[in-house]
Order: sequence, then structure tokens, then C-alpha cells
Amino acid sequence: MPVTKVTRNYQITIPAEIRKALGIKEGEYLSVELRGDEIVIKKAEMEWPSLDLGRDFTPEEIEMNTRKALTEASEWED
Repeated sequence: MPVTKVTRNYQITIPAEIRKALGIKEGEYLSVELRGDEIVIKKAEMEWPSLDLGRDFTPEEIEMNTRKALTEASEWED
């Protein structure tokens, strides 16, 4: 079983064999939950809004989509 160390900023490195087995890539989100005395880390199932880049967006639509993405991202950080 791979072992990792907690840094002074409370960060950990996911061992390469685990990253490869799960297909975890840089920039992806992971969910973290507590189960008794265990920490469970899983690939997060996040759906980001896609934009049809073939059309023009109003400033209001851009603002709305930005706020939605930021709200969803902050929910994952809590």
C-alpha cells in the first residue's frame, strides 16, 4: 500500500500508481469525505456548463455563467 506525507500546508501527493489506476489528471477535482477514522478521496463528478462558442454572448449571460461556475466550485471547497 502506497504511503504519502502531509506537508506543512496540509497537502498530500497522490502516489503515481494510484493516479494512473484512476486516471487522475492535473486540474481535476476530487471529493473528500470522512468515514469514521478514514479519509476517502474519490474523483469528483462535476459537470461544468459548456458554452456554444459559435455564438455571441451578452455580458449578462457571461456574468451568469461565471457566477454559476464560481458557486459550484466554492461548494466543492467547503
